Amino acid sequence: IALAASGAVEAQLIVAHRGASHDAPENTLAAFRLAWQQGADAIEGDFYLTKDQRIVCIHDKTTKRVAPHHRELTVAKSTYDELRTLDVGSWKNERFAAERIPTLAEVLATVPDGKQIFVEIKCGAEIVPQLQRELATSGLKPEQIVIICFDEEVVTQSRQLMPQYNANWLTSYKQATPLSHWKPTRDEVIAALKRTGATGLGTNGNLEVIDQPFVDAVLAAGFEFHVWTVNDATPARDFQSFGANSLTTDRPAFIREAIRATLSPE
Repeated sequence: IALAASGAVEAQLIVAHRGASHDAPENTLAAFRLAWQQGADAIEGDFYLTKDQRIVCIHDKTTKRVAPHHRELTVAKSTYDELRTLDVGSWKNERFAAERIPTLAEVLATVPDGKQIFVEIKCGAEIVPQLQRELATSGLKPEQIVIICFDEEVVTQSRQLMPQYNANWLTSYKQATPLSHWKPTRDEVIAALKRTGATGLGTNGNLEVIDQPFVDAVLAAGFEFHVWTVNDATPARDFQSFGANSLTTDRPAFIREAIRATLSPE
């Protein structure tokens, strides 16, 4: 991410959300490998701790959505071997029927030299000790790994135990009524970043909330600014112009071209 901090728009990272998940089943090795083929600078994946203390890559608490042809399993209450029996690819396309829920180690092993992985923790801080062990033995350099999470405690513990890795606190925004202010506010976001020791913000790409002053305030406070999930050209160009450090997208090749188009003279 350091190269993105220069402020040059060309340095913005394109992060493949759950891999190249527009074209391949999310959070599978097929999606991550395709993301690298599509020129992504980084991949983003979601991780849970299993009943037998394995870290696996899946977004939801249960397997229902990505393994609709199997009995539903709760990830935290299942063993790795039980989860590994499920086909998590054919819901997207039959040609992906061989895809299984990968381990963190398998996903880390796909990351080439000079590329990064954003490791999103979907459970609580109980995962942190095992995460620390697995990241340490991955063979990746510290600057290749970014830990991201909505849970403040996970970010706090990750920064305390693994200060060599960047960590982004994640947030989206809500309104109590259509006329009320969006929460959390910009000041509340910056307070949370300071409280957790995060190195950056990972924010939902809500253009009703995110504008140039918002981004400027986060950067001025000493934090990086990362945005998700950006799948269309117009918002991608908006966030690019604001100076976001990275854009997370299901469509890495498409968003790369959308940004290139704005950088190239007619």
